[in-house]
Amino acid sequence: MQFQLNGNNKQATYNNNVIQAGQSGQIKTALPTINAVHMRIPLAAVQALQKNPMVKYITPNRPIKRTLDLTTQAVYANLAWNLGWDGTGVGVAVIDSGITPVQDLTGAANNSRIVYSQSFISGVSDPTDAYGHGTHVAGIIGSRGIQSTGSLFSRTFKGVAPGVNLINLRVLDQNGVGQEADVINAIQAAIALKNTYNIRVINLSLGTPVFESYTLDPLCQAVEAAWNAGIVVVAAAGNSGRDNSLGTNGFGTIVSPGNDPDVITVGATNSHGSSSPYGETIATYSSKGPTLIDHIVKPDLVAPGNGVVSVLASPSATLFQTATTQVVDAYYETNGPSHGVSQNYLRLSGTSMATPVVSGAAAVLIQKNPNLTPDQVKARLMKTAGKILPQYSFGTDAITFRSFNNQADIFTVGAGILNINAALANNDLSTMPALSPSVVYNSATRRVTLRRSLWGDSVVWGDSVVWGDSIFIGTLNGLSVVWGDSVVWGDTTTTGYSVVWGDSVNLSVLLTALSDGDSDQ
Repeated sequence: MQFQLNGNNKQATYNNNVIQAGQSGQIKTALPTINAVHMRIPLAAVQALQKNPMVKYITPNRPIKRTLDLTTQAVYANLAWNLGWDGTGVGVAVIDSGITPVQDLTGAANNSRIVYSQSFISGVSDPTDAYGHGTHVAGIIGSRGIQSTGSLFSRTFKGVAPGVNLINLRVLDQNGVGQEADVINAIQAAIALKNTYNIRVINLSLGTPVFESYTLDPLCQAVEAAWNAGIVVVAAAGNSGRDNSLGTNGFGTIVSPGNDPDVITVGATNSHGSSSPYGETIATYSSKGPTLIDHIVKPDLVAPGNGVVSVLASPSATLFQTATTQVVDAYYETNGPSHGVSQNYLRLSGTSMATPVVSGAAAVLIQKNPNLTPDQVKARLMKTAGKILPQYSFGTDAITFRSFNNQADIFTVGAGILNINAALANNDLSTMPALSPSVVYNSATRRVTLRRSLWGDSVVWGDSVVWGDSIFIGTLNGLSVVWGDSVVWGDTTTTGYSVVWGDSVNLSVLLTALSDGDSDQ
């Protein structure tokens, strides 16, 4: 159980509130960044605690759940390297299942670039990666590709920003599951360590279903604290884009904290084996907006996330035991022990893999211009994102062989696909917060309109510039992507209609249906 405390954030007031709260139960963790505590209390004490004037809000401690050479070329990272921008000197905090110090994550002098490690899991002090997810994510951000470099190899799996320093904050166990309070605690640590390790980016390839407004969600409050401290927070959109169990066709499935308007929320594309961004289509499992309750336009942009080959923590990692994630040596070797299972790399899919691509891009932008604020980084990445994804696409599940259709609207692809080279070439500076806008539904006219965001000069940061004319006001088969009776709010099912817009939702059904994991599709 977590709850936020009334009053200001001054230490004396906070300490006094914590002491009083402790009289109601066992305090497990103090969370001063969001003026809250994580504690265990008897169920019978909840009602009394709700009446306590020092308690602002109570929420459960909810569970959090869990190829590279083509990926980097598709977002033009290779052009950034040619210009000398590889993230050197920038710290990226990876809040995940831990990072194992493998060779690809070393520096030029074979020194580890994992400059700090800590486990936030109760009773577990080992910060290394027993699951295999965190190391894979770290590799997408900053692998140097040493284990696939040389005459023996035909492909090199190098991360987007191979010069970054990695701050390893472990919150997920060997099964890829963790607790929301541990993630908040890790975010607090990243803020505290910001100046020590120049932490400018936090990567959150994890999430939990949206149960409340982002203004109340403790996890959203924590990422906003990091954002306000000068740290770019990049979060996964979720992997429920195929979920039509509530009649929404995958819309309204963005997970927390990706539902927060501050953070950069990332959806996933599928490269189909091409290194060109023009070969990308939206991955059908990528979660879509608008966000539940607040109706925020998400994701903000998309990046390659399907079938990404990256670093393997160790053959004992839980994810490596899944045959579909394994990579054969012959996939990237020219000689040597071909056709054996690689002991250095594995293949994963999901918005969890797309998220570190954007985190690496943010690090590269910050290396070039250390004075950029999180809002300016977000604005540049969105404005320069490629408006090139096809209006219609489809994909087939590799296991069930079921086909799924997508349309390139702003609730599916956001501002478009990441283009690092274009972002580096852009010199515009937004002077206003780059908050993701919300949409408003008019039940009388059955129309949805975009509530304008305050991104400054309308010429530089106008709607059509950020999202593109064809995506923002275009029509598909006579159905307006944003304004008309499309699948998001249209005449599909009464249930789907009310799920997105909140007319009448059976909450117990919603909690089950939107449960999000990191599937390897």
